[in-house]
Amino acid sequence: MATLELDERVVCANASFGSHTYNTLIDTYGKAGQLKEASETFAKMLKQGVAPTTVTFNTMINICGNHGQLEEVSLLVRKMEELRCSPNTRTYNILISLYAKHDDIGMATKYFEIMKEACLEPDLVSYRTLLYAYSIRKMVGEAEELVKEMDERRLEIDQYTQSALTRMYIKAGMLDQSLLWFLRFHVAGNMTSECYAASIDAYGEHGHTLEAEKVFIWSQKQKNLSVLEFNVMIKAYGIGKCYEKACQLFDSMEQHGVVADRCSYTSLIQILTTSDQPHMAKPYLKKMQEAGLVSDCIPYCVVICSFAKLGQLEMAEDIYWEMIRHGVQPDVIVYSILINVFSDAGRVKEAISYVDEMKKAGLPGNTVIYNSLIKLYAKIDNLEKAQEAYKLLQLSEEGPNVYSSNCMIDLYVKQSMVGQAKQIFDTLKKNGGANEFTFAMMLCLYKKIERFDEAIQIAKQIRKLGPLTELSYNNVLDLYAIAGRPKEAIETFKEMVRASIQVNDCSLRSLGNLLLRYGVSRLAVGKLEALVKKDASNGLQEWMLALSSVLEVDDYDHD
Repeated sequence: MATLELDERVVCANASFGSHTYNTLIDTYGKAGQLKEASETFAKMLKQGVAPTTVTFNTMINICGNHGQLEEVSLLVRKMEELRCSPNTRTYNILISLYAKHDDIGMATKYFEIMKEACLEPDLVSYRTLLYAYSIRKMVGEAEELVKEMDERRLEIDQYTQSALTRMYIKAGMLDQSLLWFLRFHVAGNMTSECYAASIDAYGEHGHTLEAEKVFIWSQKQKNLSVLEFNVMIKAYGIGKCYEKACQLFDSMEQHGVVADRCSYTSLIQILTTSDQPHMAKPYLKKMQEAGLVSDCIPYCVVICSFAKLGQLEMAEDIYWEMIRHGVQPDVIVYSILINVFSDAGRVKEAISYVDEMKKAGLPGNTVIYNSLIKLYAKIDNLEKAQEAYKLLQLSEEGPNVYSSNCMIDLYVKQSMVGQAKQIFDTLKKNGGANEFTFAMMLCLYKKIERFDEAIQIAKQIRKLGPLTELSYNNVLDLYAIAGRPKEAIETFKEMVRASIQVNDCSLRSLGNLLLRYGVSRLAVGKLEALVKKDASNGLQEWMLALSSVLEVDDYDHD
C-alpha cells in the first residue's frame, strides 16, 4: 500500500497538467492551509509553461494573504501585470479584504479606486467589505461617501452593514446621526429582530440607555417582536444601572407573548448579583429552575457569591442547599466560594464541612481552595493540615500566593521552627513577594528565640521597604529595646514620635525594661506609663527625655 502511494506521488510530481487541474490542486492545498504545497504547485505551473489564469492568481493571493504573506501578495499582483492576466472584480475584492484585515486601510482603499479606474464596477461585496472596514475605524466621511455611491447605484445595504454604521456613529459620538441612520431602515419596514437587537445592543453597550429604549419602543411596533430585543434591552438597563427597569421589562415579556429563554434569566440574575442585589435575583433563579432552564450550577453560583460578598452566609447556604435539592451538581468554584467565605468569618466547622462535601463529590481542589484551606488551618493552628495544603499549592502551576506563604511562616513562628520558616521566607524574597508582614514575622521569630543579630539584620531590611507602618515600627523598637541596643531604640522611638506613629503597650513595656536595666526605679517607669495614658504627646516627650538622660543619648530633637 505504501509503495502504491509513493508511486502516485511520483506520477503527480512528473505529470504535466492543464491550468484547470493546477487550479484545483492549488485550491485544495489552500483550503487545507498548506501554503508551501500551494506555492510549490504554482511555481511548477509556471516552470512547465502553463499560463496561470485569473482564477489561479485569485486563489494564490487569497492563500498568501490569509497566511499574512503580504509581500508575496504584492509579487503576485506584479506577476499578473507581467503575464498580462487581467484582474477581475473578485481579485480586487480579495485584495480589499486582505489589506483591511491587516489594518492597511490605505491599500484597501487604493485597490477599490484601481478597480474603478480599470472600468470594473465594484459589487456589493466590494462596498460592504470597505464600508465595514471604515465603520470599525470611525472613518465617518469615507463611509458616508461609499453609502452615497451605493445609493446612486441603487445597491442594497444589508442589515449587517447597517448595524456596523450605527455603531460607527455611536462610537464617534454622533448620536443624532446614528438615530437618523437607524430610522432610514426602520421606516422602510423590512428590519429583522436581529437587526433591532443589534442596534439596541450598540446603544446599550456604550451606556446610551435612552437611545436604546427608543429603538426598543420602535421595535415593538413590528409584529415580529422576539426574545432577542428583550434580552439586549435588559442588558442595556444593566449597563445603565437601571435595575428596576430591567426587572420590569423582564416581567412584561409574558404580556407581549414572548417567553424568556436561558439568556434572559442569566442576564438579569448577573445584573442583580453584580450590583449586590442577590435578594432580587433569588426569585428569578427560582423561576428559571421551574422553567427547566438551569443546566448547570452557574446561576446558583453567582447568587451564592453575591450573598457571600455581602457577608450573608446563611442566605448563601440556603441557595447552596436549594441547588442540591434540585439535583444540580456544584462545581469546584461554588465550593471555593463557600470555603473561603466561612474561613474568612472564622467559622471553621462550616468551612471544613464544605471541604468534606467537595471531596465526597470527587472534585479536585484548585489554588483558590488550597489558599483558603491554609488560611483556615492557620486560624486554628493546625500546622499538619496547612502543610498538606501548602504542598499541593507548591505542586500547582500558579504556586502559593504571598498570603498563604505568610500564613505558613506564622504557623512555623508559633512552633519556633526556624528552618521551615526561613525556607519560605527566602523563596518569597527571591521571587520578590516578601512584604512587610513577612519580614515582621521573621523578626518576631528571631527575637523570640533570642537570635538578635539575625533579627537586627531583618530590621534593617524592613527599613529598606519604604515608610514603615505602626506594626513594623513597634516590632523594630521592641527588638532594639529587648536586645539592649539603646541608641537604635531611641532613634526608632524618635522617628515614631515625629511621624505621629502610636507606640503600643508592648513597646513601652520593653522600653521600661530597658530603663530598669539601667537603674531607673519601677515607680518612675510606672509614672511614665501613666503619663502617656493621660497625655500621649507630653508623655512621649517625657519618655524620650528619660531615655536620653539615663542612657546618655543627648541628640534628641524636641521639634
